[in-house]
This record gives sequence, structure tokens and C-alpha cells, in this order.
Amino acid sequence: MATELAAGVWWLDLGNVNCYLADDDDTLTLVDAGTPFDRRDVTTGVRDAGYGVSDIERVLVTHYDFDHVGALARLPDLDATVHVGDPDAAFLTGERRPDWHNHKGALQRATGPLLSTPDLPVEVVADGDEVGSFTAYHAPGHTPGHVVYVSEALDVAFLGDLVRERDGELAASPWVVSYDTDAVTESVRSLADRLPAFSVAAMGHGVPFVRDGSERLADLAARL
Repeated sequence: MATELAAGVWWLDLGNVNCYLADDDDTLTLVDAGTPFDRRDVTTGVRDAGYGVSDIERVLVTHYDFDHVGALARLPDLDATVHVGDPDAAFLTGERRPDWHNHKGALQRATGPLLSTPDLPVEVVADGDEVGSFTAYHAPGHTPGHVVYVSEALDVAFLGDLVRERDGELAASPWVVSYDTDAVTESVRSLADRLPAFSVAAMGHGVPFVRDGSERLADLAARL
């Protein structure tokens, strides 16, 4: 099911994880893609928003994880460029493997056999890069190449798994699913200072906020 959060921004609630659609100046953008088992739900959500998968021209991946890139290789008729930060881009293409010495990297390696490499062009985004109306912000911690995407035109920040909604508030990514919680804290504080104001805070897990997004991020930074 697709829920419109703001003009041109939809939340696709996949149950245990979120992905999003954004109509960025007539360029339909998918943000993250759920697990390998979410193909039908993503397709249905796109249709509920009034589009088809073939209408998607761009994919913004916040980070490489089983539940954020899993359906990329399984969505029918998807023909879009995938944008993802480094080194997560190399994990997605199979050029590199996550670090098994890290507990989160070991988890990514364990789920890797369930993923297929998407037959799509992949472009690496760096901090400050612009993709349409979106600006990419490198925000490591949950994964080394985690990226947050902010569109002032759409008044939305796609925060990935750097933060999550818990009991009506933003919470930082916990140790069990993060490479480095000190880096998570530093990224949250840095983003609270660097990001432009935004209303919609759209994260990978939990219920997104439709107002006061930047203020909520600043509140979290102050609590860390």
C-alpha cells in the first residue's frame, strides 16, 4: 500500500522495512527496495501510487543491506540507474564483500547468498553530490557507505537506517545492526548541523514523520 506523505512523496510500507517513491520533477524515483521477498509488495505499492515499475527512472539506495537492496534484481520491468555510496556500491555490484571481522559485516555476508546482483547501471554518489533535486550526504555508521538524501523541493529527507522511529521519536541505529555506533552518533550530529530544513523524515524502519523532521533530528542529536 502507498501512503502519500507530501506532494509527490509516497511511503511503501513493506511490513518490516520501508521504501519510498518520489516524483522529482517528473522523474519517478524509488528510494531503497526492500528484501528479495518484497517484489510483489513493491510492485503493488508503485501501482497504488498511480505508476508502474517501468516508470521508475532512478533508484536512490541509502545503503547496502539485505532489506534495502533485495528486490532490485527482482522487480519486473525495472530499468533505472541505481545511486549508492561507496563502499556499499561495491558490495552491491559484487566487486567487494563486507568485512567479516565486523559483526554487521559478518551479518551482511551471511545474507549475501540470498541476494542477486541487479543488472542495472550503478553510480557511486559522494558527499554533496546532486541527483535531480536531491543532495547526497555521506552518513556512515550503520554501514560504511550509508547515504542520506535530501530534497528541499520536495521537503523530504530519506534517512535510511541511520535512525529509526521508536515510540514516536527518532532513535539512532543500535549496535546490533551497525558497523560503528560512534560513527552513527557523529553522523547524526553532523547532519543535524548540515542539512537544510525539511518537514518529512522518512526512515527505513518505523513510521515516517510528516512534519518537523529537521527539528526531530536536532532533538536526537542533542540527546546523544
